[in-house]
Amino acid sequence: MKRFAIIGVGNFGNFLCQAFSRTGHEVLAVDCNETALEQVKEIVTTAVIADATDRTALRELEIETFDTVLVNLGDRIEASVLTTLYLKELGAGNIIVKAVSEDHGTVLERVGADEVVYPDRDMAERVAFRMADQDVIEFFPLGGDYSLLEWAPRREMIGKTLAELHLRSTFNVTVILVQQVVPDEVVVAPGGDFLVKDSDILVLLGRNEDLEVLRHR
Repeated sequence: MKRFAIIGVGNFGNFLCQAFSRTGHEVLAVDCNETALEQVKEIVTTAVIADATDRTALRELEIETFDTVLVNLGDRIEASVLTTLYLKELGAGNIIVKAVSEDHGTVLERVGADEVVYPDRDMAERVAFRMADQDVIEFFPLGGDYSLLEWAPRREMIGKTLAELHLRSTFNVTVILVQQVVPDEVVVAPGGDFLVKDSDILVLLGRNEDLEVLRHR
């Protein structure tokens, strides 16, 4: 069991509270809004009304004892920056902060965030990929320049081996696993002799620009 502190219980923070609590972890929910805490107090371990921009309040929570601290303060950019700075000063480990823009994320990294997430941007990219290309089943940004792509093989790929498709040499994209429907099983790290069927789902790993080239070839 790990210990998570979630600062800011908006929609994203609420989902985090539910997910971590459901998997049996200890969860501390912190928000200055009592109404927001009412929605999660029955599912988290502890719910505390506190202002995360108050260094003393964070110290009293013994925030440095948690495995991960997740900061979700919406578009309150100054508040999220201050909170991140104080968390770093107090010795909190693995600070993950939600950002609303690239500039916001850059500032958060400079004041101490170990990881910056952009859930709204990432969701928009996933939806855009799925809507723009009927072959795309799901799209998962991994951070940086890399993503995972669940892809239904095109007609011209059916009946060929992965070696014959030259995905790695031509597009610098790697098939890391194949979800087979018939038979119902997952093939991890398939070899070059794997024969692609029309019922297969390919999970591809690659740089975003390379995946984009593959999609539009």
